[in-house]
Amino acid sequence: MHKLLQTARKHRSLFLFCLDVIIIFLSYLLAFLIRTDLSLKVYHDYILPLFAWMIVPAVSGMCFIMIFHVHDSLWRYTSVAEAEQVVKAVFCGNFIWWLIVMLARPELYIRSVPIIAAMLQIFMMIGVRVIYRVVRNDKTRTCVKHRAVIFGAGSAGVQALRQIRETEGSDVKVVGFIDRKPGLTGKILNGVKVLGTDEDLPEIVQKYHIDYAYIAIKNIRIGQQKELIEACRQMNLHTRIVSVVFHENAGSTAVVREVSMDDLLGRGELHLDNTVIGRLLGGRTVLVTGGGGSIGSELVRQILKFAPKTIAIVDIYENNMFALQQQIEIGRRNGEADTGSDTQMVYLIGSVRDRARMQEIFARWKPEIVFHAAAHKHVPLVEDSPLEAVKNNVFGTKNVIETCIANGVKRFVLISTDKAVNTTNVMGATKRLCEMLVEAYQDNGVTNLCAVRFGNVLGSNGSVIPLFQKQIQAGGPVTVTDPEVVRYFMTIPEAAQLVLQAAAFGKGGEIFILDMGKPVRILDLARNMIQMSGYVPDKDIKIVFTGLRPGEKLFEELVTDTKIVHKTANNLIMVREAEKIDRGELQNKLDLLAEMIRTGNADNRAIIAMADENTGTDQPADVTAPENPAVKPA
Repeated sequence: MHKLLQTARKHRSLFLFCLDVIIIFLSYLLAFLIRTDLSLKVYHDYILPLFAWMIVPAVSGMCFIMIFHVHDSLWRYTSVAEAEQVVKAVFCGNFIWWLIVMLARPELYIRSVPIIAAMLQIFMMIGVRVIYRVVRNDKTRTCVKHRAVIFGAGSAGVQALRQIRETEGSDVKVVGFIDRKPGLTGKILNGVKVLGTDEDLPEIVQKYHIDYAYIAIKNIRIGQQKELIEACRQMNLHTRIVSVVFHENAGSTAVVREVSMDDLLGRGELHLDNTVIGRLLGGRTVLVTGGGGSIGSELVRQILKFAPKTIAIVDIYENNMFALQQQIEIGRRNGEADTGSDTQMVYLIGSVRDRARMQEIFARWKPEIVFHAAAHKHVPLVEDSPLEAVKNNVFGTKNVIETCIANGVKRFVLISTDKAVNTTNVMGATKRLCEMLVEAYQDNGVTNLCAVRFGNVLGSNGSVIPLFQKQIQAGGPVTVTDPEVVRYFMTIPEAAQLVLQAAAFGKGGEIFILDMGKPVRILDLARNMIQMSGYVPDKDIKIVFTGLRPGEKLFEELVTDTKIVHKTANNLIMVREAEKIDRGELQNKLDLLAEMIRTGNADNRAIIAMADENTGTDQPADVTAPENPAVKPA
């Protein structure tokens, strides 16, 4: 028996096909018996001459079983869709049989037989599938590891239920639905009961021993989703998000994913002036340095939406650029939207340090707009190799700015960082010097220069989020530098979109500052991520404090003097008006840096001192200072 089952699993489609054919034969024999009132004598005298005709419904049935792929479906996932395929195959097969018999030997035809046979086929073919599914589900219930609830008793929730059953197997059992509409409580959806509303969550979790939660609410507001995630986090539920994806001419599917920090920190839809951005980018040639990096590659994807004529991507690290190239080309082959099918893509290896290579690229492709994202950005690494950061960040930016002016580029946008404000590290100092280059060259008469300053970007290379995820997956510990350290965060798409909007606002020499909301305590971030993964902080996953690394501060700032900062037409973007930077004084600093590079004698303190803005320090809490009073400046 065991060998027979193994053989059946190995040749599953053939086995199911043969079983359906047997059902067809059996259904007609039973139909004749039923039609003749189960009289064996009548059956013997009247029916046996028709036995030769049984090959006809069998062959037609086999054909339509294959046409509708009835034998290819997985019985453990039997649903209305599979039942519809069975009904179609049975109807077509019996209709063909009816036509043939009626034309060939109508005097032997009993008109009610195909109707009875068709009903029997549908009953038996669907019945054996349902019985198999029920038996299999009963068998797997004994080894369920997790018990779950689904938020949302609508169409998205039902699709989520099906997807969970298909993908999670025996690991997760959905105990019930939770919906904000009290009138749905007690209703049954696909065999699963609506247990109550959001307010009943604590009682439901305790009563049914819930440890998993799925949020499956169509068109849910970002604030409402945050509330549900927070409620689940407080109860240590492993929380997942279910999104419904619609496919052209192919219905919709549910996609289950883990809760990301974007869900908690994202500020919802950004209201951008796409008309202004479209005028800036549409039909033009755009160049992005560092285009293979986290911010650079997202900038490329966002720029593609505005149909530029050409995008030239320059990066010294070809692996990231190759990955971006493959992603865009595959998207175009699949007909995906926002892949800029009419935009010419150019992928160029080169370093911004190499002035000759920059001149060669600019002369060949003649960009009209340049986004400068190439930089060394990891604070601890830059502290150990400060001169490399000076070469790349400072002199590389100088090369690009001067090459822009020499080649008639209309607009240059520098990607800067909040670490450039009152900096205590070399990376921030080099970025502040880059901002000073933008301000010093603002009256060049050719190129409109501006900078965009923002903080930590979720999911970018080297950010804390991927690090925490890996540490949690490994079972801990999760490492936090200091219990009081806080940072500003925004998502990669937010950063890229606001950079484009700020670029459209630029008139010359400004520093645009992106509103990143409230600063986030890194310790709270670590605890949230542990809880979202279904663990208890300091019990299941330990948190270890490692101390601030060289050059790090407890908190970052956005500006040093709010008197020269004001809002733009977009409330998420502030602008720090251009300052007059004496190019001669700045050149003296650059000469000192060049001498350090020539001699190889790096002086981190001297580099940091060169970035001093020499401005006031009045700063209200709603703009720069962390709101948590426990956080003190380093």
